[in-house]
Amino acid sequence: MRKILRIAALVLLLGGLGFWAAKGANTGWTKNRVEVKKVDEVTGIEAISYEERFVPGVEFLGGVVAGAGALAGLSFLFGKKKKLESASS
Repeated sequence: MRKILRIAALVLLLGGLGFWAAKGANTGWTKNRVEVKKVDEVTGIEAISYEERFVPGVEFLGGVVAGAGALAGLSFLFGKKKKLESASS
């Protein structure tokens, strides 16, 4: 059970870090809307519009690290398997 929990913690940590990095590695707060600057072709005036997109931030990363740490810590509650001693007479 210890090994399964530790592997699950590692998979969660690596998966969460990979997801965070793939979505932009945002070091700010999580966003569900992102500013997009558009320039009018005729007048050259910049306009800001918003695009619906999920960008995970540092609290997402912190949650992943805390979850992985909790799983790893939980693995210490389970003792090591004791080997059976052979009864030799």
